[in-house]
Amino acid sequence: MIDINYDEKGLVPAVVQDAKSKEVLMVAYMNEESLKKTIETGKAWFYSRKRKSLWQKGETSGNVLEVKSIFYDCDKDTLLLKVDAKGPACHTGHNSCFYRSLSDIQDSDNEKDEPQENALNFLNELVDIIDSRFKEKPEGSYVAKLYNGGRERILKKVGEEATEVVIASMSQDKDATIYESADLFFHMLIALRYDGITIEEVINELKRRHK
Repeated sequence: MIDINYDEKGLVPAVVQDAKSKEVLMVAYMNEESLKKTIETGKAWFYSRKRKSLWQKGETSGNVLEVKSIFYDCDKDTLLLKVDAKGPACHTGHNSCFYRSLSDIQDSDNEKDEPQENALNFLNELVDIIDSRFKEKPEGSYVAKLYNGGRERILKKVGEEATEVVIASMSQDKDATIYESADLFFHMLIALRYDGITIEEVINELKRRHK
């Protein structure tokens, strides 16, 4: 393997480009191990500076990146991955993370997208936690306990929380409705992940209906 010039933290930026359209899809970081796994598996692996661990793109959403070729620049400190993207590369549902221009950021109408993006970020983080509880089953975990109870127990909780939302809304209690809706959202996420369904799939279905 080529001797890549990693930074002081052992990382190198990786630009991801669609092999056919040439569109730049995203930028992430790789270390020696993630680069090795990418070459071995043919799927894009990166290093999360936030979680301080390896992650495979699309492991949760199903939007994997099949790597066709890997290039490095003249200084050997930046990588270029040419890929076949199996779905949107951006967690917001856009094909590319670079879907806004600088003028869009300055446009007050487009700034309304930011809260939505932050909300999607949080939901994806929540999904990651749910998936990890399913996998690791830590002692005392409520999510792991529901998972061990199977689909029937999970759906029973979804039904109970839906009823609580109805009761709160009928009482015209805004705070209670928000609280119970949060419970329902959370248990719906558990049910979706139990069936291997991603947030992106649900969002894409909503988009399909409103085309």
